[in-house]
Amino acid sequence: MPDALLPKELVEKAQQVVDANRAAGKRIAVAESCTGGLVSAAITEIAGSSDVFEAGYVTYSNAAKIADLHVSQEVVETFGAVSIATAWAMARGALQASEADTAVAITGVAGPGGGSPSKPVGTVVFAKAERGKDPSQIVADQKFFDEPNRAGVRFQAALCALELLMP
Repeated sequence: MPDALLPKELVEKAQQVVDANRAAGKRIAVAESCTGGLVSAAITEIAGSSDVFEAGYVTYSNAAKIADLHVSQEVVETFGAVSIATAWAMARGALQASEADTAVAITGVAGPGGGSPSKPVGTVVFAKAERGKDPSQIVADQKFFDEPNRAGVRFQAALCALELLMP
């Protein structure tokens, strides 16, 4: 069996996240949808990640986002699962459900289907919440990854999420 089942670039970025958060004395959590646990897998690929990794929530369905992260059904129905409002609520929910200092949420359209004119395949929304900061200070952003396949969108989204986990 190979040393790592994940792309080298993803594991290297996860190592940076673990090292930086360990040095900062910070614990982290992730709330994943379109990445399906890829960010959590990358972090836990790192020996000693338990020093910083508090929790990973894979909330792929809308029902899971609502039940596990307490995202309001009204938010999902009004703005959609792939929206800044939903990512914001996911990050906040992961922070509240854990003892983490920082939580990052990822939700998007990895494809090949599921896209729309307003949210084409490759649309991914991220949010970062930090304990002790006012909820209005949650950082959220929408990105578009022009990748040829689902794996490419998920890989780019995971890299971006890991970058957001840097203290």
